[in-house]
Amino acid sequence: MHQPTFRFAPSPNGHLHLGHAYSALLNLKMARNHGGKCLLRIEDIDTQRCTPELELQMLNDLEWIGFEWDEEPRRQSRHFEEYREALKELDAQNLVYPSFLSRSEIKKLIRTRETAHGEWPRDPDGSPLYPGLERHLQEPERNRLMAESKDFALRLDMEKTTQEIGMSITWTEISQDGKSTSEIERAPRLWGDVVLARKDLPVSYHLCCTLDDELQNITHVVRGKDLFEASSVQGLIRKLLGFKSPCYHHHDLILDEEGKKLSKSLKHKSLLEMRASGLNPSDIRRDLGLA
Repeated sequence: MHQPTFRFAPSPNGHLHLGHAYSALLNLKMARNHGGKCLLRIEDIDTQRCTPELELQMLNDLEWIGFEWDEEPRRQSRHFEEYREALKELDAQNLVYPSFLSRSEIKKLIRTRETAHGEWPRDPDGSPLYPGLERHLQEPERNRLMAESKDFALRLDMEKTTQEIGMSITWTEISQDGKSTSEIERAPRLWGDVVLARKDLPVSYHLCCTLDDELQNITHVVRGKDLFEASSVQGLIRKLLGFKSPCYHHHDLILDEEGKKLSKSLKHKSLLEMRASGLNPSDIRRDLGLA
């Protein structure tokens, strides 16, 4: 049995906001309540948007609000070879195929299909499922297209995968106080053929976070409810790679005045701006209900 181990895993691609502060401090609180460790993972696989300057500001913000982490942070950008090996293992199971349609081509194809046949199926986040036109290409043709293509994605063949291991994935969801649990069952096929890697990016979020959780012996994954349904995809990958499953707690999201989730892309007020306005860490923790 491993010591209870939690992790907070932000991306240094923008400034942290209250939603990040809440998740970080809740992870720390639950880890300490369980007598466990709390790790920091830096999810910087997007080496274009994630910069050393933003990472330094992120670490300063976390220290300012009182987030403490045990052990040296794991930086994903230093572990691409490990992710490639995991991808090779899935490929060896004949569960991975290259897809060549661009985002604009996918949209155009789906508009045509919807005009003729009605609404196209969408994943739990509302994005249209990939058509999967290349699933049955023979290996020589696949290799030729990959050599010629400027851009392609490697996708998980969900049809083959669910035939291999079953139609549903289960995980244990724990309450915030850790006193009660429930068993959650979901169908990962609702996500369609998810992207595992791209030509210019050797790994996707689903694959790298699943491998990291295993390598870091994470026992409890505490994160926002916006990732609740995605747990089925990560559970599927975990099962294919023979990994154990952590417990989960998906906490409520911090919303703005319009009821929207806080987001870097929507330019919601950052911790840096709050700090500059005169707020102190006690104010932040009190407002989040984590004093």
